[in-house]
Amino acid sequence: MQLKNFDPDIFLRDYWQKKPMMICNPWEVWSNPLEPDELAGLACEEQIESRLITQSGDTLSVENGPIPESRFGKIGERQWTLLVQAVDQVLPDVAALIEPFRFIPNWRIDDVMVSYAADGGGVGPHFDQYDVFLIQGSGRRRWQIGDACNSETRLLPHDDLRLLAEFEPTDEWICEPGDILYVPPGISHNGVAVGEDCMTYSIGFRAPSRRELIGNWGDEIIDNLSDDDRYEDPDLSRQENPGEITEQAIARLHDLVLEKISDRDAFVHWFGKFETIAKYPEQNWAPEEMMDSSAVRNKINAENLIRRNPASRFSFVRRDAHTLTLFVDGEAHICADDMVVFAEELCARDLVAIGQKSTASEALLALIAHLYNRGCVTFEDGNS
Repeated sequence: MQLKNFDPDIFLRDYWQKKPMMICNPWEVWSNPLEPDELAGLACEEQIESRLITQSGDTLSVENGPIPESRFGKIGERQWTLLVQAVDQVLPDVAALIEPFRFIPNWRIDDVMVSYAADGGGVGPHFDQYDVFLIQGSGRRRWQIGDACNSETRLLPHDDLRLLAEFEPTDEWICEPGDILYVPPGISHNGVAVGEDCMTYSIGFRAPSRRELIGNWGDEIIDNLSDDDRYEDPDLSRQENPGEITEQAIARLHDLVLEKISDRDAFVHWFGKFETIAKYPEQNWAPEEMMDSSAVRNKINAENLIRRNPASRFSFVRRDAHTLTLFVDGEAHICADDMVVFAEELCARDLVAIGQKSTASEALLALIAHLYNRGCVTFEDGNS
């Protein structure tokens, strides 16, 4: 799926993490992929994360899902919003909205949140700490863009929402079906439904904080350290003042810490697993019956394609010219030979065909069987 009159290179150069961009209906043909009743049905499910935001005067209230079906008949016709997270992980037509933005790496993609708002509905002026593409699905929404914000920006007291205490719009657009608004991280914005049946698809992108990286990487290091790994100074000599921590001791202590923290290979291995941990692991396709390598060979010989689970996360890091590490849902798999081509294809597209079926290596078949048994992939009839 390609966007008309949209150049990803120009976008990355001039707009990405720099300034908002309004993209007026760039689709060949726009069709809203989800009906409001379907979204409401998802919000009623236990395993789906959802919120209902209602407004009374200037006060916004939040109800966390699952939302009882009977609740929708009592909320009135104005000033409420339903938010449902990760709809792409359960509906392929919504997942397809991500495809035009695949020029941004997989590991940055979070999920697609879908909102339905009655006339006047919104979540109030706020800012996010991630990039977002806001696709108008149906109806109309007025978007106001304000100044850049940070951790020092004053917020209103609210238990569930990060609402700005002050908001002065500098730009304003009304999005029609098919329009896309890009908002960089930290830029304040406010969206309000104009009329009925306002649906918006928010494609969000992850950006780990320094605190998050250091904290989780530090935990990984600590979990793999031994109490026997201690400071040593067999060449210790008398010093003039016993209260001094000498430069030599500081250097050794610092090296003792940095040796582990700065291990690049270990960091790469950890980060690949860390960033592919599924956000909603319950959305897996784990089969009732396990599959072995022989069964996998039969599947691919019968022209079956391999489809990725949209709730799973796939990335890879090259080790050298001939090998790479494939990361899937928090696991690392070393790939060589025909596994390399498969891993590259699996990370690039949702549906993969296996070339040279009769000569697929046992290692590749075992990898596919493992991913299938974990619910990360499934098979689809390529002849249909």
